Amino acid sequence: MTETQSTTRAVGIPEPGGPEVLRVIDRPVREPSAGEVRVRVRFAAVNPTDIATRTRGNTDAEPPWTPGMDAAGTVESVGEGVTELEVGQDVMAVASPRRADGGAQAELLVVPAASVVPVPDGVSLEAAATLPMNGLTAILGLEMLGLPAGETLAVTGGAGLLASYVIPLAKDAGLTVIADAKPDEAELVRSFGADVVVDRSEDFGAAVRAVEPDGVAAVYDTAVLNGDAVGAIRDGGGLAVVRGWQGPAERSVTVHPVGVFSVLERTDWLRQLSAMVSDGRITLRPLETLPPERAAEAQERMDAGGLRGRLLIAF
Repeated sequence: MTETQSTTRAVGIPEPGGPEVLRVIDRPVREPSAGEVRVRVRFAAVNPTDIATRTRGNTDAEPPWTPGMDAAGTVESVGEGVTELEVGQDVMAVASPRRADGGAQAELLVVPAASVVPVPDGVSLEAAATLPMNGLTAILGLEMLGLPAGETLAVTGGAGLLASYVIPLAKDAGLTVIADAKPDEAELVRSFGADVVVDRSEDFGAAVRAVEPDGVAAVYDTAVLNGDAVGAIRDGGGLAVVRGWQGPAERSVTVHPVGVFSVLERTDWLRQLSAMVSDGRITLRPLETLPPERAAEAQERMDAGGLRGRLLIAF
């Protein structure tokens, strides 16, 4: 592909629907404007947000829509004023699928330079493509909860990808972390940095209060338990949720819906994540690469649950 081409291969959603609507399309791609870069994408992660884009469509842009928020590849060209990135550099990027330009599952991706940083030292492009969106989500939720060092945070879905970022970030902030896991995944969750691992059960609150009788200061709910996570929190605590649930909560528990779209240009946070990967505090978990023609399969496998990492679309 050349810098003058006007289209790029991408995963396309011509209309809302099931996995069967997904297509490989040629979509327009433009040159980067001032403050933007164009990335030749090698790998784009598959996340739950892709299913939301596919099933609901996108009222902010005309179809076909392209899903995906995470990508890793090589800078192909830069717009005016971009000095921190250069052509040929391996980078990871985060993008909104709500844009007219579409999301990350495209061979060429134009994004703000603020949403792009070099891949962590010693990390493959496959692995780097799993980090940006969930990493930003983890940092944002912890910032919204605002716990001081020394407090205790409980994390639902401890073996999942988002939790694997939340836990080390919480430890880095000086928090004590309680997380849940199936017995055969308890050691994995401890490896993320959890201080205490409780058995995954139907009553998360009871499991947490068995070790913290007064309840914890806050819960980061990566498993989308929503109201079922409130029982673990002491009066006046906080609950970070990732799918927009807003309550009602009880006992003056404050619900914090974590909206990652508001922080896609937090270059400082992306650099923080990169540094934590480079020094081993965050472990990345790419699972398998699939061509864009198998995007439907990737979404079906993710939606079925149980994956401990991310599938990737490879271009």
